Order: sequence, then C-alpha cells, then structure tokens
Amino acid sequence: MGGLLNTTDCSEQSPPGHRKETSEKVNRRDEAAELATDEQLLANYVAGDDACFASLVDRYSRELYPFLVRYVRDTAMAEDVIQETFLQVHQSAASFDVGRRFRPWLFTIAVNKARDQLRSRVRKREVSLSISSPANGDESVSYLDFLSDAAAVPSQGLETVECRDRVRAIIADMPANLREVLVLGYYHHFPYKEMAEILAIPLGTVKSRLHAAVSCFAAGFKRAEQGEATTQ
Repeated sequence: MGGLLNTTDCSEQSPPGHRKETSEKVNRRDEAAELATDEQLLANYVAGDDACFASLVDRYSRELYPFLVRYVRDTAMAEDVIQETFLQVHQSAASFDVGRRFRPWLFTIAVNKARDQLRSRVRKREVSLSISSPANGDESVSYLDFLSDAAAVPSQGLETVECRDRVRAIIADMPANLREVLVLGYYHHFPYKEMAEILAIPLGTVKSRLHAAVSCFAAGFKRAEQGEATTQ
C-alpha cells in the first residue's frame, strides 16, 4: 500500500542536460493538479496518470486523518483506515460513477472502513454484542470530538471554554444517530443528499434526524443552563 500513497510519475525523469525542462514540466503538472477537480484527477488516474492519485491522497489525507482519529480514537488505527480507504479508491476507481462527486464517495468509504475497524476491535475485546451489532455499532463512536473551537452550534454564547465544554457534554449524551448527522451537517458542512449517501440512509431520514438532533441539542443546552443557574 505504501507504493500507492507515494506514487510518482516516472515518465518525468530526464537526463541531466534537461533538468530545467523537467523542472518546468513538473511545475506545470503540479499547477494543473491544483486546478483540477477531484473527479478530473480520478479520471486521469484511471487513464494512466499515477501522479493524479498522489494528488488526491495529498489533497484529502489532511482532512481524513483528524476525522478518523476522532472517529476511532486511535492514531495507529486511523492511519490504517486511511491506507485502506485509498486502497479501496485505487481498486474502485475504474468503476466510479462520473456523475457523482468524489468527496462524499471518499467519506463513504472512510466511514465504512472505520466502522469495520471498530467492529473488529469490539470483537477482539469481547465487548457486549449490543455494541458490535450493525444496528448499534455507531454507539462506540463519540462524535463530540469532531467539534472545532471555531464551530457554531445552534445556540449563542459558545465563545468561552466553559460553553464549549458544555456543548461537548451535551452532544456526548445525544443518541449516536443524532450525533452523526449533527456533526456531518454543522461541522463538516455536508448537504442533505451527501449525508444520506455517506450514512446510507434515505434523504428524508437525514432531514428528520437533523431536525431531531437540533431539538435534542437545544433541550440539552437549556437543561444545562437551568442546572447551572440553580447551583449559583
């Protein structure tokens, strides 16, 4: 797999006398890769340009790594999932539906690989079957860690450390299916359709869960504020 993540375009190698030309070609190629869409890069990779795969890896590894670290709560496992994710991209590139967008497809693969890893870890630790079953597997994941300090939740006055800690605690208490849609929608800015694709649920379910998630969060935040008021 290491070869996949370190793909280089060997065709750019030239004799010493052509170093300047080679450098210019490399610069032009890098500029073209930066301007290309994800879908164009994948299509070019399928057509035989290995450097385009490396560009996709470079473009998305930085986003996937923290996402997966917080998902699986293990840095080594997150690295394994990234490797497995891009290996799957490599294996499935030729069958990619050109009418789809690459980013939600990539996240779908990553989420599925992460869930597989979590189920495997649960089985190894002989945890309760209710956690490792397909219906409840997401309960082993804490989505509250996806929150960024700059993120805005459906509430006001979250600038302080105390408020951010309160938000994390509230989201930790939310049902797993509500946590994931809240995080994907508010913190990763996926639209309804792409969340449905990533989570493999109907579009209507995404909308109803997100509505329920916002209501659940608002109720939890209100209870937290009331509880704080009574202790003062």
